[in-house]
Amino acid sequence: MRFLRIDEDSSYQLLVGVGGLGTGMFFRLEGDHSLGRNESRLGRLLDVKDYCKLHIVSHYVAKLLGARPVGRPFHVVPVGHVGDDPAGRHVVQQMTEVGMDTSFVRLIPAAPTLFSVCFQYPDGTGGNITTSNSAAGTLSRSDIDAMADLLSATQGRFIALAVPEVPLEVRQHFLELASPPGAFRAASFVAAEVQPARAAGMFDLLDLVALNESEAEELVGHRLEPESPEPFLRHCQRLLHSFYPHLQLVVSAGKAGAYGLTAKTQNFCPAPRVKVASTAGAGDALLGGILAAIAAGLPFLRTDGNSRDDRSIETALEFGVLLASYKCLSPHTINPSASIDALMEFAGDIGRSFSPDFGRLFVGTAPAHPTE
Repeated sequence: MRFLRIDEDSSYQLLVGVGGLGTGMFFRLEGDHSLGRNESRLGRLLDVKDYCKLHIVSHYVAKLLGARPVGRPFHVVPVGHVGDDPAGRHVVQQMTEVGMDTSFVRLIPAAPTLFSVCFQYPDGTGGNITTSNSAAGTLSRSDIDAMADLLSATQGRFIALAVPEVPLEVRQHFLELASPPGAFRAASFVAAEVQPARAAGMFDLLDLVALNESEAEELVGHRLEPESPEPFLRHCQRLLHSFYPHLQLVVSAGKAGAYGLTAKTQNFCPAPRVKVASTAGAGDALLGGILAAIAAGLPFLRTDGNSRDDRSIETALEFGVLLASYKCLSPHTINPSASIDALMEFAGDIGRSFSPDFGRLFVGTAPAHPTE
């Protein structure tokens, strides 16, 4: 099995992520009408495995970089709380099995693991009900302070990831702690968090932010029109140039693909047409692929704009879109078969190839997980 190469010269040796950890279930409802206040409705329980954002993004980084629980080549450390219950222990076990270091994931006896019940109507729309009193919400500043020695010991050679489903102020504290060592700081937000996060100064603490269409529209105050995206993109770059000149912005545009922007450059990477089993988790896969590629030394964007050879994969954005598209082949929010080997085969199937520089990053030695 192949991985993206991480060695002594790599800029990043570690990813530390803060966010919600949990699971869920999916129902496909019978009938198109909206679920009523006093209604009981039949629904088919789907064979879909659902996970939270921190788990999804960290999973792909760990899997693609060949992470080990300790030592090298790459170290992935999720920070969060789960309940001391079967769901929580299952989540911890799954993260450990792909090479993550779960020593900063605490089991909380007094609160349940974060859980969502998702429902879909026959037309594919739907919603969810998510635990408001879960263990994830008990994560505190003191939990972040407990890992200060780990962050300072890396001398800035780490990626700090902050994602939803834990308190916003805790995520901000984590980013503040990660900033002095010089970490690469990445985050995502749900739409309702975008303006509070901006008002609190969190965007000033970031090097990269990944948003979907509605979240990005909330940030820039302008709609993304798929048939005419230029005005939206101008608003994005104007915002970056005026307020966040060093920030890299990723905007996922669903089945169309994704935009990558800086204050000076923008790329659009179209998504290939695939037989979609589910898009749930695709945005998190996009971010996971981008972070794995950045850790391996790939550039975020093509600096000369979109290349005429749009079939060559050479940037972190393009790799992220490839992974997100591959994720959509699975009904689960994590595609369990995702790997470098699977992505290479998938790229060939859709008529894409990796650039020579990208291909030189593939290594074929699978690191064994050490026995503690």
